[in-house]
Formats: sequence, C-alpha cells, structure tokens
Amino acid sequence: MSASCCGGNAKFEGLDPVYKRRLWAVIAINAAMFAIELTAGVIAGSQALQADALDFLGDTLTYGISLAVIGMGLRVRATAALAKGASLTLMGLWVFGSTAYHVLVLGVPRAEVMGLIGALALAANVTSVLLLLPYKDGDANVRSVWLCSRNDAIGNVAVMVAAAGVWQTATAWPDLIVATIMASLFLWSSTQILQQGWIEFREARMQPAAGKV
Repeated sequence: MSASCCGGNAKFEGLDPVYKRRLWAVIAINAAMFAIELTAGVIAGSQALQADALDFLGDTLTYGISLAVIGMGLRVRATAALAKGASLTLMGLWVFGSTAYHVLVLGVPRAEVMGLIGALALAANVTSVLLLLPYKDGDANVRSVWLCSRNDAIGNVAVMVAAAGVWQTATAWPDLIVATIMASLFLWSSTQILQQGWIEFREARMQPAAGKV
C-alpha cells in the first residue's frame, strides 16, 4: 500500500520515522557502492561502470538533501527537488559527453569485472528499492528519492547486459551504448523531478496569498 496521505490530494512528506531510518540505510548503501564501483570502473576501463558510480554519488547526495529538508515548508522542499533535478540533468549531460569522448579511445573494458561489480551493485539497489517502495508516491522531494533508486536498479541490469555484450563482441561499443542509455534515463528522470518540483514551488508561493483572502 502506498505511504501517501489519505486525505484529498495530500502527499507523503517523509515525516514517518521508519522512512527516515530506511533513508539512512539507503544513503549508507549508495555511498559504499560509489567507492566500490568507481574503483572497479577505473580498473576495468568501463564507462558504464563509471557512469553508474556517478549515479551512486548523485543518489547519496540526493538522499542526504531529502533527509535534511524533511519537515520543512513546501517551498524549501520544492526548491530542494528543483536543485536535485538540475544536478541530475548535469549528470546526464556529463555522461553523454564522457561517452562521446571515449568512443575515440582505443581499448576494450574488462567484461568480467563489469559483470561482477554490476551484480553486486544490482543487489545493493534492489535492497534500496525494496526499502523505499512503500514511499514512492510522495511529494517531489520523496519522489526524487524513489526515481533515483529505480534508476540505479535499471542501470545495474544495463551494466550487466553491457558486460555480456563486451564479452561476446570483444569491443567497447556495448559499454558505450549502455552508458548513453543510462544518461538518457538520468535526463528523463530529471525532467519528471523538475516538473513536479516546479508545480509544488508555485503552490508554495501562492499559499501566503491564499491565506490573506
């Protein structure tokens, strides 16, 4: 059952202590996986692993901001969501640019490292998704957490597909294609976060005026 509030169009704002504890757990998982996956990505020469590691870092920061603004006014929470949407957009653009650059670099990623770390990251992200699943339909701040977790799980499946492709073809193209797809996913999610955040920001601006009527 959704954790959204039951009255009218009210949305879950993250005030549940259970949600906060789960968010702390997810922050720890993502911070650890960022360090592991970035190191493995450099060792394996994999753009897909490095792109996914960057996503882990972005999620760690996103979750930290989300936790910090829980209980604050709608305007603060909406502003935080807009900031996170903008950062996700920049992340997607960075991955696009980095992938385009590496198309010109010779060398095939190490498929066995990609597959092993991809499986580990997938397990970490499935755990995060299951922890946050009951809270996926909250306000923009809460929803951004869910979208990032979902992106991670999808991204890790994609990394494993890329590893299989690199192993089969002995070329870097599957890795680069997956990195591009992941960048597109970042941009699509950032669009959703920005749209909902902007709507809530406008609602917050109108609240004082409505109170004066």
